[in-house]
Amino acid sequence: MTGGPPRRPGVLAVDSGGSGLRVAVRVVEGEAGAHGAVPRGAGAQDVGPQDVGPRDAVAEVATKEPVRTGPRGIEPEHLMEQLVPAVRSLTARTGVTQLTAAAVGAAGFGTLGDALRAELPGALAREFGVREVALAADAVTAYVGALGVRPGAVVAAGTGLIALGTDLSRWRRADGWGHLLGDCGGGAWIGRAGLEAAVRAHDGRPGGSAALLACAEEEFGPVTGLPGLLYPRADRPAVLASFAPRVADCAAADPVAADILRAAARHMADSAAAVCPAGDGARVALTGGLFRTGEALLTPVREELARRLPHARPVPAEGDPLHGATALATALAGNTLALPRDASLLHVVTSA
Repeated sequence: MTGGPPRRPGVLAVDSGGSGLRVAVRVVEGEAGAHGAVPRGAGAQDVGPQDVGPRDAVAEVATKEPVRTGPRGIEPEHLMEQLVPAVRSLTARTGVTQLTAAAVGAAGFGTLGDALRAELPGALAREFGVREVALAADAVTAYVGALGVRPGAVVAAGTGLIALGTDLSRWRRADGWGHLLGDCGGGAWIGRAGLEAAVRAHDGRPGGSAALLACAEEEFGPVTGLPGLLYPRADRPAVLASFAPRVADCAAADPVAADILRAAARHMADSAAAVCPAGDGARVALTGGLFRTGEALLTPVREELARRLPHARPVPAEGDPLHGATALATALAGNTLALPRDASLLHVVTSA
């Protein structure tokens, strides 16, 4: 007989976005495929986020501090500073003694992920003993969370916005360029447009909205203080996005606010149409916190998607990006990851 506690393997999933970090540890008992994990030989069309297992096998925590972006891009050191205490807490709660695989979905990974690719797998191996690591754009984890491993397109909208599509042989992405160059139709875009309408009303220029001016001053104080509030902030996109729900609240009674949401819907449909594969089997889904603003945004988005993508079947998202990261990590642990690899979208590293 051998002494010591029994080995309890698990996987680590991370969703790093513009508003903070979400971390999950999932118990994987025995061989990958137990507790609903993606089984070996599963048909790609049948694999989805529902396959990651029962809720009581997963524990998660969240932080409200976004991972910093510096001269080298997304900072792996800052990510690990937040990750270490979170993972220690989660492994204690779940009883996991060995993390066999990890999947990290990060906003901006495609353009700002060089330091993560170079340093994060080694840091995860040293700190937690993880040998299999999937580093992904948050759009990939959003896609897997929403559609699983199926052809189609996903519009992921929160603080920013990106659309991702695949025919299961390659990825296509549109937008996700950040709030200065794009993210058209995302939360920061809507919030900025709403605040522009507010300051136009303050100035007496065309295109202004008295309703949005009142909301802006209720939210932030006199609009004359907005430049000083916004421009020095490192979290400026999140501050702008915080105003998007107020734009949605005004849309029923204010035509300027309604026009902003219709323009956002057109931008979303443009991005979805750019990435969705042809063919009747394609599906299209919406995911991300922005859609919690409700029907004021969802109705024009559905209308635009139906107009631009009549061949794609709209479906509800099955899960969120953290569910997607958990599914990726579980499939990686079981050697069943069947999605296209791409250095800027889905990068897999095996440590010695």
